[in-house]
Amino acid sequence: MKRNDLPVAIIGAGPVGLAAAAELVRRGASPLVLEAGATVGASVLRWGHVRIFSPWKYNVDPAARLLLEQHGWTEPDGEDYPTGRELVESYLVPLAALPELAPHVRLGHRVRAVARLGFDKLKTTGRADAPFVLTVDTSEGERQVLARAVIDASGTYGVPNPLGASGTPARGEAEAASRIFYGIADVLGHDQARYANKRVAVVGSGHSAFDVLIDLAALAEREPRTAITWVVRRPFASSKYGGESNDALPARGALGTRLRGLVDRGIVRQQVLRIAEIVSTASDVSLRDGSSELGPFDEIIATTGFRPDLAPLRELRVRLDDVLEAPPALAPLIDPNVHSCGTVPPHGARELGHPET
Repeated sequence: MKRNDLPVAIIGAGPVGLAAAAELVRRGASPLVLEAGATVGASVLRWGHVRIFSPWKYNVDPAARLLLEQHGWTEPDGEDYPTGRELVESYLVPLAALPELAPHVRLGHRVRAVARLGFDKLKTTGRADAPFVLTVDTSEGERQVLARAVIDASGTYGVPNPLGASGTPARGEAEAASRIFYGIADVLGHDQARYANKRVAVVGSGHSAFDVLIDLAALAEREPRTAITWVVRRPFASSKYGGESNDALPARGALGTRLRGLVDRGIVRQQVLRIAEIVSTASDVSLRDGSSELGPFDEIIATTGFRPDLAPLRELRVRLDDVLEAPPALAPLIDPNVHSCGTVPPHGARELGHPET
């Protein structure tokens, strides 16, 4: 096959991957969506109980909307706020099932490596004319797939940051794994029995931590022996609570306002610790940094963020910012030391591209 006759491979069938597929269909190109999970939006479903702080009108891609409406889809009220599960079930599942997309979506296909066919990373002459070759794990074994271009929409949710303040796992973190949940635990639903009437430490300072802490406070109203400790690495300041009433997304600002109230009323106890060690006993765990110690706790919820899995891209010529692991043109636009979500400017292919043609 000629290279231009090949599909554009999209890694991931979440909101971004399926939007990319819809945009390609609109332009007359053939996508091939490779999703590691058993369903579209598999990573989103892992936090499906969380209500998103952006309303529906910001969550539906224009090309996807057009395709869906051509098949009689009724868009949810643009001012309503979906949960992650509602986003998947009311938008991503119907989108992936459309006749324009369904033949191009492959579930249970995990991309292990991406390279140029016949060219290792060092070879240059003729490289730009070679198709990409993707090594993919499937239920029927390993396959190789050729593509004219690759869009990595795999996200970061599968690679959580550790609890250690140095960016590496704290001493004892692996041994304490049975007491640690990485991500936004469903403390009012599926995971309620795990946290009810327990001493729970939530580690992290972003909106994921806000969500968990607010839900734990609601659990504590029903199960009053539930004790909540919020652990962060730096001393607290008003900025910890986000934009509150000044936030461009009111629902996001409201999370900070609600959490501040819980802290002021003593329902959530704040502590500052740069975790270096997790000490486990048969019944509990404690957090340490040198001579300081917090605990004991029954459970730890790590909302410490996520990073991309860059291993599949090892044989490609990608260029990344040395701090944020984002393309260099994108990094200053999203640097969390400078920006909040509300101040990130629009960006596209120019900022997201790499030296690999």
